[in-house]
Amino acid sequence: MPGSTFSPHSPQTQVAASLFAGILILAAAIFILVACLVCYSLVRYRARAGAGEPRQPFGSPTLETVWTAIPLILVTGIFIVTVRAMALIDAPSQPGRPPDLVVTGHQWWWQARYPNGAVTAGEIHIPVGKRLLAQIQSADVIHDFWVPQLARKMDAVPGRSGYIWLEADAPGTYNGVCSEFCGTQHAWMHFIVVAEPEAAFSVWVNHQAEPVAASSTESAPAGAALFQQKKCGDCHAISGTPARGASGPDLTHVASRRFLGSGISPNTVQNLALWSASPQSIKPGNRMPDQPLSEAERTAVAAYLETLR
Repeated sequence: MPGSTFSPHSPQTQVAASLFAGILILAAAIFILVACLVCYSLVRYRARAGAGEPRQPFGSPTLETVWTAIPLILVTGIFIVTVRAMALIDAPSQPGRPPDLVVTGHQWWWQARYPNGAVTAGEIHIPVGKRLLAQIQSADVIHDFWVPQLARKMDAVPGRSGYIWLEADAPGTYNGVCSEFCGTQHAWMHFIVVAEPEAAFSVWVNHQAEPVAASSTESAPAGAALFQQKKCGDCHAISGTPARGASGPDLTHVASRRFLGSGISPNTVQNLALWSASPQSIKPGNRMPDQPLSEAERTAVAAYLETLR
């Protein structure tokens, strides 16, 4: 589940949370006032034995002016503070500035690409205290990128790009979701944002940009050979190998990720083996078909993928 909107961890979400809380308090005050007036009217003007029909007043210019002016003032005030909040939250249009990362929504997983060439899936890393410009886009249908504690919602629309600020004021792992229904596995289109000190982030992003070391293939040769023989590279890319597919998640450093299938299962060697052969049993309806692998073959492929760190 995403983190609470009421525990913001970026300047942008602090503004949004303050606006939301202010409007919620105002609405509660209006509700209490109206409820009290209704209760007063029920008691003050209730029917009494022997009393005739109460007097029926028709029209009161003063009262009508008051109940028109007060909502107008309130709505105008809400409009002003909302526009101000939007100006503080939204990333300004700066055509000449390249994004700090590009986030692409797929059915049903998220990809993040950094300027140095690092690519990851379902896991975004950012440096603490630094505001990044994130470009949000879609590879297929409309998705919606949302990290409640860090950033506003942003639709990912095919053929268009949106831009938001992505920033965290404290180290931690923040949960994100797709908040626009996009198909069968919309509910399992989760991702995490890992905010870490800048030094740790630099180490991570530079490592993610590195191709697979030769030792990865040498330590699990059977699995590496099967990966190529079974044409896994037609859908997945592994930098430093012939695998150049783009329709599935990049697997260059797949073993370093915490989850598989956009959060549906922990990233363990057992789950890697199951996913490599029977992904539909884990996440029905996902775009990867089941593979005709024997037990020995799936174990070998998982052993190879486990070396990709």
